[in-house]
Amino acid sequence: MDNLHAPTVAATTNGSSNGVPASQLNFQQLLAEKDRLESELSALSAVLDSHGVNMNTGLTTFDGYPRADLDIAQIRTTRARIIHLKNDYKALLDALEKQVHARFAEAAAQPATVQSQAEPSIPQPMEDTSTPFAQVNGVSPGSPAEAAGLRVGDKITRFGTANWLNHDKLAKIPEVVAQNEGRAVAVTLLRETSDGTTERVSLIVTPRPNWGGRGMLGCHLLPL
Repeated sequence: MDNLHAPTVAATTNGSSNGVPASQLNFQQLLAEKDRLESELSALSAVLDSHGVNMNTGLTTFDGYPRADLDIAQIRTTRARIIHLKNDYKALLDALEKQVHARFAEAAAQPATVQSQAEPSIPQPMEDTSTPFAQVNGVSPGSPAEAAGLRVGDKITRFGTANWLNHDKLAKIPEVVAQNEGRAVAVTLLRETSDGTTERVSLIVTPRPNWGGRGMLGCHLLPL
């Protein structure tokens, strides 16, 4: 990060820094790349903070001249790098989400295979994971929750292994978080759109400490 005008990692649009599309990386490689992108984005945000600006701060005076109190070239280069990395990050999260869903599907299929070789058992009701049990009422800037795409008002229907049947007044969520520090957790939620409809959204959140705020998620949930 000594020379922001010559980034050490080429900007891409496929979520990978080595020219390999994110869709061709395995799960562990995707997690490693996710950590790398988060670290670089955090460092770049710190550069903007050191100048007292963010992604939207104006760089010109009221009459259109560049502000003399700012390093305009460095700020613009840093902003451009952040935009490129956020595009990479989104593509990488999409690839991670597909692999997480594939793992869930594979895990769900395994008990059925074992059961087919044994004596028939009494059918058990499937867990209903469509009912929301928690609502997001706060998301901290720069937090893992914000990076994953959680928004205020989202209604959680599944958080890892937690759902409305077993969340135990939300006590299950910190348990899932503690067990998955630095690992991807699948989250399913309901979100109201601008036209008043409700859509189902799937996200990947990675709990991590030392992101600059409290806890490993950086969001506050209320039980429903």
